[in-house]
Amino acid sequence: MNSTILDYIQNNKDSIFNEWLEATKVNADERVTKVVSDQVYIGTSREFIDLIISNIKSSNEEFTSKLSDFSEKIVRLGWPLSFVTKGLQTFGKIVFEDMQEAGIVTQENQMKVIYEFDSWMTPMVNEVVNMYSTTWERTVSLQKIALQELSAPLIPVFEGITVMPLVGTIDTERAKQIMENLLNGVVKHRSEVVLIDITGVPVVDTMVAHHIIQAADAVRLVGAKCMLVGIRPEIAQTIVNLGIDLNQFTTKNTLKKGVEAALELTSRKIVNVEGAE
Repeated sequence: MNSTILDYIQNNKDSIFNEWLEATKVNADERVTKVVSDQVYIGTSREFIDLIISNIKSSNEEFTSKLSDFSEKIVRLGWPLSFVTKGLQTFGKIVFEDMQEAGIVTQENQMKVIYEFDSWMTPMVNEVVNMYSTTWERTVSLQKIALQELSAPLIPVFEGITVMPLVGTIDTERAKQIMENLLNGVVKHRSEVVLIDITGVPVVDTMVAHHIIQAADAVRLVGAKCMLVGIRPEIAQTIVNLGIDLNQFTTKNTLKKGVEAALELTSRKIVNVEGAE
């Protein structure tokens, strides 16, 4: 890069940063400014400016490593890519205009300086976009895996009795995860009775009922009994209106009643002990 531009940026780093911070904060949306404290925002912004300047002095390997670390940080903070790319453009604009005011950029050398800026900024913008996108995709992929693992847990509550609490909408992809977790869990925990708790499922339509029936059939094939619990009055009415046949299920309106029924199926019951505190 042109040594004149490099010297100017290094000698005026603090004033450039303050101008940049003011300009970007005015145009930043709530995803940038409201989710973090001013201290974190300023610290991360200064790190961003340092990253831009390091691209002038560092090797490609050093810059890529720093950019990777910074990308992971801003993805965690929830900073959108549009803010980051706009920040790069703003930095270049501030430096160019300040150099004009200082008389460093003149009519005679203006085109040469613009070319130098473009040769520096364009590859960096492309690298930032690529690294941010890669980091975001990796983060989303990891989050998706974690959500899948948590979306249909099979929880042992007594010996031979397990519960699968379902919360939220059930689509085809999630139904496959439910089926897989259910079968693996039944074998792992040696379940005799499985309670599928739909208290947290907002809507039970024909497709959801079909998935639940399939899961119950699969559980029976591996030698366990399946019970459907958490059927609220509005869900029961929907099931009747849709003509969904759940006769093959033992159904209970609460998880508590379901556990009591499961204990009876495994030749146990809950008793009150006199004198027990």
